[in-house]
Amino acid sequence: MGLRVPFSRPERVAFPTPASRARVDSDIPRSSRRARTRAPTAPASEAACSQAGPGVGANDSIPLSCYTLPFRKRNGKEGGAVTGLLQPVLAGVVTALVGFASSFTVVLAGLRAVGADEHQAASGLLAVSVASGLCAVWLGLRHRLPMAVAWSTPGAALLVATGPVPGGWPAAVGAFVVCGALIVAAGLFPTLGRAVAAIPGPIAAGMLAGVLLPLCTAPVRALVEVPRLAAPVVVTWLVLHRFARRWAVPAALLAAAIAIATTTPGGIGAHGLRPVFVLTAPEWTVPAVVGLAVPLFLVTMAAQNVPGMAVLTGYGYRPPLGSALRVTGLASAIGAPAGGHAVNLAAITAALAAGPDAHPDPERRWVASVTAGVGLALLGLGAGVATALVLLSPPVLIEAVAGLALLAALAGAVSAAVADPATREAAVVTFVVTASGVSLLGVGGAFWGLLAGWLMLLLLRRRRETRPAEPAPSPAEPAPSPAEPAQLAEPVQPARAAETAPARRAGD
Repeated sequence: MGLRVPFSRPERVAFPTPASRARVDSDIPRSSRRARTRAPTAPASEAACSQAGPGVGANDSIPLSCYTLPFRKRNGKEGGAVTGLLQPVLAGVVTALVGFASSFTVVLAGLRAVGADEHQAASGLLAVSVASGLCAVWLGLRHRLPMAVAWSTPGAALLVATGPVPGGWPAAVGAFVVCGALIVAAGLFPTLGRAVAAIPGPIAAGMLAGVLLPLCTAPVRALVEVPRLAAPVVVTWLVLHRFARRWAVPAALLAAAIAIATTTPGGIGAHGLRPVFVLTAPEWTVPAVVGLAVPLFLVTMAAQNVPGMAVLTGYGYRPPLGSALRVTGLASAIGAPAGGHAVNLAAITAALAAGPDAHPDPERRWVASVTAGVGLALLGLGAGVATALVLLSPPVLIEAVAGLALLAALAGAVSAAVADPATREAAVVTFVVTASGVSLLGVGGAFWGLLAGWLMLLLLRRRRETRPAEPAPSPAEPAPSPAEPAQLAEPVQPARAAETAPARRAGD
């Protein structure tokens, strides 16, 4: 037998009584309280609890759920069940697998396009994987935010579109170092970040679409050149894209690997199982810096960092952009001598780690990004195997898998480029010049496309500013209003027709 102290009221003071019935909220018996607890009731909101009063003695109608509000906010969504550590860990593993398998072929194709050999390309894939993983772990532990980090997939597509640069692979490595330094500068000096943000969105989207278009046409070319190998890849992608879109590209990659293994004699060999790490001394040339480093920086900022920040903001987070740019830019510059092109905030897989599927509680989703970073770094150790697999296959087949992975990005870029009628023509000019792949003075088409689009936009704006304004209608004859459609089709009155008839005859 124990003592219970009921709620006190101004008209009566409750003293401890032996074996008194338990009372909650409104003096409800224990049996009724249990029945009501089992019923699905909505817990009190934070606003209702803040208006209820400072304590039980001041207001005895405070719901019991107000006292559990801090625990519900800390352990999960309000009213939701507490989820353990397994869910964000699994989400992080899925993020790493999808991010690596869906775009590593783009990275290898880009590095080979700018002059890297087999070992240098494998080293570059290892460098960007480990750098991305370490950045994700550091940012997640430091800020307790699901800041997923990945390599720049549009940047790798830019390497494919640019091709060999004057100075060869060392000049490309020097451009990677400059790109990392520019990203660090954007994190240190907000003025540079604002200057990048000042680039019109349709122009940046047009440049990105022009960069992605040549690679996205690879599936069509593969179906014509190697139909036996490409057809299973495309069909697998189509089926999975309909029923499990997240796994469409990894499944297509698996189909390509099976097709390669069954049609190619020989194997990878034991040397392909070891991680490859090759350092290259960077060289700096003006064409490589202007034609590769600057476009790579702009594409990475506009197509990766800015959308990655937008995804996190959409889920209610306030990520520190300056810290993210400094960390990823420094990692890019350090990993460049090993062949890494650029590291940035994830945009494609950011929602996998920051969304509610990672964990009901937003404050625990950072575990998913940290797990994804660890998984991405471990997957990078198999870069040698991935590179050997790519070398065993026809180049167009791996480009086809990369093109399938970038179709969604191409669709989004085209949609953003032509959305605004005022900038549509300038965006199309940017897209056409970039997709042409022209190289002038050793500078690739991405830079010239951006320049042409900007000049076209300035010309259109100047034409609109110098065009004379249309004269306003006089007050005596107001213009017909769209809200009054009856006035647009007003029939001619007989009297008015009689008045105008003689005038027409006189004119005849």
